[in-house]
Amino acid sequence: MEIFPVIDLSKLNGEERKPTMEVINDACENWGFFELVNHGISHDLLDAVERLTKEHYRKCMEQRFKEMVASKGLEAVQSEIDDLDWESTFYLRHLPESNLVEIPDLEEDYRKAMKEFALELEKLAEQLLDLLCENLGLEKGYLKKAFCGSKGLTFGTKVSNYPPCPKPDLIKGLRAHTDAGGIILLFQDDKVSGLQLLKDGQWIDVPPMKHSIVINLGDQLEVITNGKYKSVLHRVLAQTDGTRMSIASFYNPGSDAVICPAPELVEKEEKESQVYPKFVFEDYMKLYAGLKFQAKEPRFEAMKAVEPTINMGPIATA
Repeated sequence: MEIFPVIDLSKLNGEERKPTMEVINDACENWGFFELVNHGISHDLLDAVERLTKEHYRKCMEQRFKEMVASKGLEAVQSEIDDLDWESTFYLRHLPESNLVEIPDLEEDYRKAMKEFALELEKLAEQLLDLLCENLGLEKGYLKKAFCGSKGLTFGTKVSNYPPCPKPDLIKGLRAHTDAGGIILLFQDDKVSGLQLLKDGQWIDVPPMKHSIVINLGDQLEVITNGKYKSVLHRVLAQTDGTRMSIASFYNPGSDAVICPAPELVEKEEKESQVYPKFVFEDYMKLYAGLKFQAKEPRFEAMKAVEPTINMGPIATA
């Protein structure tokens, strides 16, 4: 059985840099996921974010979720539910403009912790994108530049809780999908599991580890890398015991960013029959909104229809 890739980022600073970069490259090519330890985000901050997130769920969201379950009769379902997920969520936006002050029911210490956490994740995302550039043979800063629209990039967080589910065989915590965006940074519960990815036709558990950050690649990185790196189907299984915390932060292109394969990664013979399209990120997101839980390949094909309307010069990294 293959071992899920866990990467110690502190090894980039010494003699183990080369093999560590190779593990990152293999994870991006063959898994679409990896887990980071020694990533530079303080354990005290992670502990505070986890404690405050769980407190907020208990105080402000747990009862609402129970009322939703009762209103839909979900505890008594007899057949598989395929049009909703067993999750309680809210969303935070960090870039281009934060909405933290607009979210109701957040206590001040929680807002402060999430703001600090977002800044740390933003730095980590940018570090990871440059590591990917290095492995891909792209100029440093290329991927961040590729993500930037006229107002910069977009960065937000989905805060989720997956409560105990009486019918986990009939209701998914979160149905299988690939992520639409760029690079995703997940801080997940270290005790209650449930996240799985699809590899070689098998569902594989993403192991819960204390203080780790799980990374996965979105559809936009698959396009920009011309398929060298892949976004991967993943899902969350509902559990009968325990509430699973999941804080997923999405470092995505700006809404008007033009996404296409990096020219350096397109073979000469491919240029006439390019596999991946060129498109505006916002257009892709509009399509994704209705097709999230379907295969990504038809989404890529659909975007080719809008390709001729786009004009784009080279990406400057200087």
